[in-house]
Amino acid sequence: MPTQSTHKTKSIHQGNIAIVGASETTRLGVIPDMSMIQLHADAARNALRDAGLTMADVDGIASAGPSFVVEVADLLGVRPRWVDGTMVGGCSFILHVRHAAAAIATGEADVVLITHGESGRSNVAMPPYTIAPNSLAGQFEMPFGAAAPYSAFTLPALAFLDSRGMTPRDMAEVVVAQREWAIPNERAMKRTPITVDEVLAGPQVAYPFTKDMCCLVSDGGGALVLTSAERAKDLPSADRAVYLLGSGESTESIIVSQMDDITTSGAFRRSSKEAFETAGVTHADIDHAMFYDAFAHLPLYMLEDTGFVGHGESGAFFAEGHTRPGGKLPINTQGGGMSYTHSGMYSMYAMQESVRQLRGEAVVQVPDATISFVQGVGGFFWASGSLVLSNRRP
Repeated sequence: MPTQSTHKTKSIHQGNIAIVGASETTRLGVIPDMSMIQLHADAARNALRDAGLTMADVDGIASAGPSFVVEVADLLGVRPRWVDGTMVGGCSFILHVRHAAAAIATGEADVVLITHGESGRSNVAMPPYTIAPNSLAGQFEMPFGAAAPYSAFTLPALAFLDSRGMTPRDMAEVVVAQREWAIPNERAMKRTPITVDEVLAGPQVAYPFTKDMCCLVSDGGGALVLTSAERAKDLPSADRAVYLLGSGESTESIIVSQMDDITTSGAFRRSSKEAFETAGVTHADIDHAMFYDAFAHLPLYMLEDTGFVGHGESGAFFAEGHTRPGGKLPINTQGGGMSYTHSGMYSMYAMQESVRQLRGEAVVQVPDATISFVQGVGGFFWASGSLVLSNRRP
């Protein structure tokens, strides 16, 4: 049985909880010889090795997606005293970090393992993507063609652009900016330089999205290991610990047509506001950011809704190069979901890159990165998760 810590922290924020292990699957991209559950296991073992811990140390586990968290725990031989199977779409793992921090702070768990694995491209032991006919989406959106992410996102993307006097060119600028980060990254799936005109001239998927404005479909996974900052001091990974400064989570309508306002995400605004408040930092303190970019409009929404720029300023911010290498706010520095990888639930990969940047281990390193902000989305604006991470404990 894992040794249970007697230390109980007073807060889940302000550096009291540490990420001590972080790793993706050994391979990313196309992995036809591994099933979905095997990807979970590969990532979990890699993350525990990174932390200097073993499976016997784990007493808390969290997971989401097609793999049931109990199935993951059983495969790994973990018999936890704390479990989280929260599933709110692709940002679920961000919420797991927040929930795990709360469990550790209150003594409900000592070492929490968060795993992700998806055979999104090879479909090895992956259930098919379906929309239940009796669900809200099945009744009120699927009959009108909103049956997949790219078609459900078309209306809000167009409304966002129109409300700001922007065009699909602004989305193409996001693609080009993020591709620049991916070019030197050997683990990235798309590394060929691309121009705005080439993005716009690409095959149409669903207007206004061309192919390169849509995320990759890949195989892979990742895992994180969390514990208290006090226990982290005694681990081999102590000098590489990354601390949780602040976090937030929120939801809104399960279907796009019932959002309060399709030109902005209330969930993004609420969760990011809480993350900044609990962290006690301002936007000016952020050295690096990871935005969930399943499609090219999402970083534009996130840049504005999280408060980094004002209404209508996101397109110019990307076009002027502020998010690229050497820019004042480096974003999606491994290439993002449109150039690096996207197996279906991208937030795990976003957090992995934040950890790498804060550890100084990224392929394209942001100089002197101390504080990183992570913003995730679940489904078609269903949910939001936000984190503020740092390599320094306040």
